[in-house]
Amino acid sequence: MPRKLSKQASFTSPSSTTLSSTLTTSTTSQIPSSLTDPTLPLPKLIVFDLDYTLWPFWVDTHVLGPLKPNTTHSLATDRKGEDFAFYTDVPYILQLLPHAVSDANAPIKLGIASRTHAPSIAKDLLRMLHLPPTEDGDKPRKAVDVFDGGMEIYPGSKVKHIEALHKRTGVKYEDILFFDDESRNQETESLGITMRLVRDGVCWAEIEKGVEEWRRRRGFGKMA
Repeated sequence: MPRKLSKQASFTSPSSTTLSSTLTTSTTSQIPSSLTDPTLPLPKLIVFDLDYTLWPFWVDTHVLGPLKPNTTHSLATDRKGEDFAFYTDVPYILQLLPHAVSDANAPIKLGIASRTHAPSIAKDLLRMLHLPPTEDGDKPRKAVDVFDGGMEIYPGSKVKHIEALHKRTGVKYEDILFFDDESRNQETESLGITMRLVRDGVCWAEIEKGVEEWRRRRGFGKMA
């Protein structure tokens, strides 16, 4: 897993070898069985923060554009020569999660809610980082292309971000699950959504815990 960068002005980025190797970890290509049980419901919209949730850095503090991707699009390098990529499980989560079985038998929509002050760099990074092929036949594609629920990337309260995603998709607040690393953003739960607070980035275990909490609030109890 890429090392979580310091939330200080000075930091040392993880090596290119460490970052590029994250896309060859076979265990990340398997979606957990708890997310494919057709007898249990899933959120209709799953929303992710970006910084310290999908990737281990602040895009508006640590990344200095312009960015250039490597040949496999598993990482991007900024003008200072620092390398940036997703947390280990994230490429496969974004690739496979929409295919999890839901109660309506429809693909899960994915969205982004980020308050970064560098939205253009964040979007550039999402275009440059590609999702790898999977054992299920999914072809490589740009990360930005999986967020069919919309991308709200701008400073301000996350409540406004979630409201905009709700309006765009038509998904009820109670059917939205949100992953974020900052406790202050739990204010979004006033809308009726479920938020999962993550401390070390999104991984399959965090996805399962978030879905478990979402199900519990809907009266489905703990996952088996």
